[in-house]
Amino acid sequence: MAMKMDLNGIIEQIETGEQDTALTALQSYNKEMNQCFTFSEGEGQDRERLGELVLALLNRELQPSCQLACLETVRILSRDKHCLGPFISRSAMSTLARYAGIAAAINATPDHNQQMEDQENPDQEVIVEALKSICNILLHNETGQVVAADLQLIKGVAERLKQCYDPTWNHEVRFFDLRLTFLLTALRVDVRAQLAQELHGVSLLGNQLDATLGLCWPDTLETARAGSEGVPPEELPPLSRQETERAMEILKILFNVTFDTTRRKVDEEEAAEYRHLGAILRHCLMSCADGDERTEEFHSHTVNLLGNLPLTCLDVLLMPKVQQGSIEYMGVNMDTVNMLMEFMEKKLDRGHKLKETLLPSLNLLTESARIHRETRKFLRSKVLPPLRDVKNKPEVGNALRNKLVRLMTHIDTDVKDCAAEFLFVLCKEISRFIKYTGYGNAAGLLAARGLLRGGRDSGVYSEDEDSETEEYREARSQINPITGVVEEEQPNPMEGMTEEQKEIEAMKLVQMFDKLSRTNLIQPMQLGMDGRMREITADDLQKLTHNPLFRPEEPRNSDEDEA
Repeated sequence: MAMKMDLNGIIEQIETGEQDTALTALQSYNKEMNQCFTFSEGEGQDRERLGELVLALLNRELQPSCQLACLETVRILSRDKHCLGPFISRSAMSTLARYAGIAAAINATPDHNQQMEDQENPDQEVIVEALKSICNILLHNETGQVVAADLQLIKGVAERLKQCYDPTWNHEVRFFDLRLTFLLTALRVDVRAQLAQELHGVSLLGNQLDATLGLCWPDTLETARAGSEGVPPEELPPLSRQETERAMEILKILFNVTFDTTRRKVDEEEAAEYRHLGAILRHCLMSCADGDERTEEFHSHTVNLLGNLPLTCLDVLLMPKVQQGSIEYMGVNMDTVNMLMEFMEKKLDRGHKLKETLLPSLNLLTESARIHRETRKFLRSKVLPPLRDVKNKPEVGNALRNKLVRLMTHIDTDVKDCAAEFLFVLCKEISRFIKYTGYGNAAGLLAARGLLRGGRDSGVYSEDEDSETEEYREARSQINPITGVVEEEQPNPMEGMTEEQKEIEAMKLVQMFDKLSRTNLIQPMQLGMDGRMREITADDLQKLTHNPLFRPEEPRNSDEDEA
């Protein structure tokens, strides 16, 4: 009740129209409510009234301290998603955009344009409060999103993003410009397309990332941190907390902007843009943030974005020159590929939300291996080294191969298919795939591709040398192709049976099979001529029942039972 009286008192003081009185009242309210994120329903009308009064004040000529207090109040009130009515009109959003300095030229008033030109040192605190308020509104209200798109706010914020090398702007202005851009591109497909095409978003945000990381370019696609040329990224000091925050926000926006890149063809100019961005992402992947947890989050966003790049541009991952301490394979620097593999294994070991956490890096490695021979052969040497262990099942053990084979029977179809596809690409041949995973684990992928009858996949791969070890060659004749390991010889269950007894057992098996299929308890399948699995039809079952071994089970009467 006391809070309600205070709010009514504040409203009364603002209604007097005196700027100093309103300033004192708003500063008191803001101090008390600054950390409030939940609101009581009973005061909703009062909060909306307060919002209307504050917006009316913002359209008057105010001293800077009163501007700031009003915008702080709007920021607090805009946290309440149920009382956003005063803030989602075109006029209200225009007012906030003007204070944020992002009103597009077509929407800004002449007075405001002159005001911005005269204001050589804009109040960055005011700008930040206005940006925060707009972000809250977009986060909670669809009408606000529509109005923001209609007002072309993306154009206004893009103009300031172009000033990424200007030291005038502090971290908070830069960060909330990026946060607003992220929300607009995440929530509005039309704004995402506008930023990507009309405003050249990839180039614009690539420059942002370049400036945030403090990069220089010793060569066309070779990056270094300015002042530390020649030092590998992994040996540089960690990025600061603020640099990391801005970099991750840029990566998230770029993910939105490039979401459909792999689904369409890109021209030469776009390809050059994406390769340039790929070089920056390679630097991100090899850099550290402030702390292990933040570094992992930073790398996750980087991997997600790399997965959106056109496949033909992924060769930038292999471009750094081989230096002392580099991982070299076939004369190529494999530091980035090795980092991706370690990152993937870390996510795999954690085992939490594999679809969201593991698949981006696993898919990226799969596609890189598919199109780059050196990458594929390097990964195979790490994941599928020459096979010597022929006594343990492929899914048993702690090696990366064992972990991936275990995923081939995962309950989530996407995880299962992705793991199988990765191993299949590394193996390149069906026989090698079966050798490393066992026919039982491999059957799902082979059936989906119509390859159960053997042969080669239709993919284009370079030739490989024979990788069989002496241990494998010696044990090959004893290996069970289903499990992929040497198993102890099992006794023949039909040993000692007469031919008549064997026929009786066969008849029982067919009868049980028929009964289960007729009651729909199982769905019988068989291998078709095209190598794919198909359902057994009624005709197939009819043919089976005409087999001389099959005799339908006749009901017996009680006399026969007693006899």
